[in-house]
Amino acid sequence: MRTPFAYFVLIILSFTVLTSCNEDIEKVSKKETIELEVEKKPESKVYGFKLSDFEVILDTVKRGETFGFIMDRHGVTPGQVFQITQTIPDSVMNFRRINYGKPYMLLKSKDSTRRVEHFIYQKSVINYAVVSLDSIHGLAKSKPVTIKQKTTSGVISSSLSAAIDQAGLDYLLTNRFADIYQWSVDFFKLQKGDQFKLIYKEKYIDDTIYAGLETIDAAVLKHKGREFYSFNFEIDSLTGRTDFFDEEAGTLRSFFLKAPLKFSRISSRYTGRRFHPVQRRWKAHKGTDYAAGTGTPIWSTADGVITKASYTSGNGNYVKVRHTNKYSTQYLHMSRRAVKVGQYVKQGEIIGYVGQTGLATGPHVCYRFWVNGKQVDPYKQDLPDAEPMKESLKPSYFDYIKPLKIKIDEVEYKRIL
Repeated sequence: MRTPFAYFVLIILSFTVLTSCNEDIEKVSKKETIELEVEKKPESKVYGFKLSDFEVILDTVKRGETFGFIMDRHGVTPGQVFQITQTIPDSVMNFRRINYGKPYMLLKSKDSTRRVEHFIYQKSVINYAVVSLDSIHGLAKSKPVTIKQKTTSGVISSSLSAAIDQAGLDYLLTNRFADIYQWSVDFFKLQKGDQFKLIYKEKYIDDTIYAGLETIDAAVLKHKGREFYSFNFEIDSLTGRTDFFDEEAGTLRSFFLKAPLKFSRISSRYTGRRFHPVQRRWKAHKGTDYAAGTGTPIWSTADGVITKASYTSGNGNYVKVRHTNKYSTQYLHMSRRAVKVGQYVKQGEIIGYVGQTGLATGPHVCYRFWVNGKQVDPYKQDLPDAEPMKESLKPSYFDYIKPLKIKIDEVEYKRIL
């Protein structure tokens, strides 16, 4: 993938080619010149400017450099810099946050003064700021973006993230894909040979430069021979909020997430008899242990109120959440807690970080689950679903997903090796 500075170089190379072509035109006969001039296309603009009108300087922000430092190096006085920073709002250009490694362009006059007329700062691949120095003003702009819909498929040989990588796809697809199914599929039980198909959109600048993942429109996860469909659908036209539903308009969300953290492994399950690795004796293990690196975020598996956030010699740093009068969850052995008693937390909100405090031989979180005050195995509970789709939306939903389902069904699964 090209760096932002590489895009600047491509822009200048394109400008050079245009200049070279003009030089070649001058060498042809007068008759040919007249004919070519009629067909000659006007010079395209870059960031809204004709680069041939200026002396162009391309650079990147060096470590420790500020806007004032850059301007001073190019002859702009401290008084002018102060006036610029006081006139242009942070929403256009935050002069206190000029980031190391970001590319910028200076457009100078071609006369003997070589004064800086415009400063263009590339905030991201898409967004940039234009600061004009003559009549001080600034504009926050974005490059034209093209959205392309694509399809793909993959097969899981070791993990979902590895399968996404093997398919040559953006790693962000892993997180988006996992987020879709985190309520309905236990990702800790994915098997070698499970398959998936995706319809997704990507962003491109100038129709060619990749600028990131836009959305996943539809997906199918084939797990244990069963196909789990999901379609992205707008459920609130005022806010633009979307959610994923299956082919029958059923919600993929559950009242509880399947796990309290992402991308780890289950090292010990709920059982009535387990040999405790620290106490060296057989006893019940009324929780599910998820092994993960120290500092891995732990989140609440459902909305609720923090009832305990404390430390004991056995539990280490731990947090307990009451979700309803019926359900509570607890998270043990944290390296540190991120919430306080009485605090309300949303599903997926970080409440602490993986550690090995208390009776633990390695970094993990022990996840415990209560139903009506009794500890149970969460994987054996018939847990409630989230709020279903409104009946009034279902006709438009079925119309919307009909062509998507046809399209994703036509995508062939990647062959299992």
